Amino acid sequence: IGRNFEEAFQKALRMVDENVNGFDPNLKMVNENELREPTDKRMFVLAAALKQGYTVEKLYELTKIDKWFLEKFKNIVDYYKNLEEVDSQNITFDVLKKAKQIGFSDKQIAVAIKSTELAVRKLREEYKITPFVKQIDTVAAEWPASTNYLYLTYNGVTHDISFDEEFIMVLGSGVYRIGSSVEFDWCAVSCLKELQNQGKKTIMVNYNPETVSTDYDMSDRLYFEEISFEVVMDIYNLEQPGGVVLS
Repeated sequence: IGRNFEEAFQKALRMVDENVNGFDPNLKMVNENELREPTDKRMFVLAAALKQGYTVEKLYELTKIDKWFLEKFKNIVDYYKNLEEVDSQNITFDVLKKAKQIGFSDKQIAVAIKSTELAVRKLREEYKITPFVKQIDTVAAEWPASTNYLYLTYNGVTHDISFDEEFIMVLGSGVYRIGSSVEFDWCAVSCLKELQNQGKKTIMVNYNPETVSTDYDMSDRLYFEEISFEVVMDIYNLEQPGGVVLS
């Protein structure tokens, strides 16, 4: 979930596979047969093709993916190429802010500029480039939304919530996996219920819409976000919870 396609798409790729940094043009080789046949890896072949200079028109002929999406994919890869030419010692506020606004993670930026995730995070904090918390609009702007469904975005200017209460933060088990999702989600939900029995307010961080832990009435605040060091620390720094429970 993001405030533009590029941000939402790159977050989604990282959520599906924690070994993927985003729309990475260096994961796969260009293969036109793989571009014609839809598979779970085609997106990365597409990224490689864009980096090699394939035009949107050519890729439309090969993939039949709508040109609107292809233009958005091109935006990401073009910016990735720009980042690769940036000196890690001289990355400016504007360059870093734009990267975050189109969905680049700290780790993804670090790979492109030949630095480290922690160095990028430190610089981002020095520049005060931090995400804003927004409520998910469950009523399509028909009237003001008032939900505990939340997400982070760099395309904002204010938070939709205040941070004046103490919560306990519980981390979910993430993407749906046969044999682990239901079992670990039971642990997370049991933890939330026990904390509520003790009079504690709770924050759930998870991104599997099929699980019980992401139901609106399971926690006081639900962050529908990727479970990574960067994002968990961003939420932690904003919320300053009284504790964190790992599932």
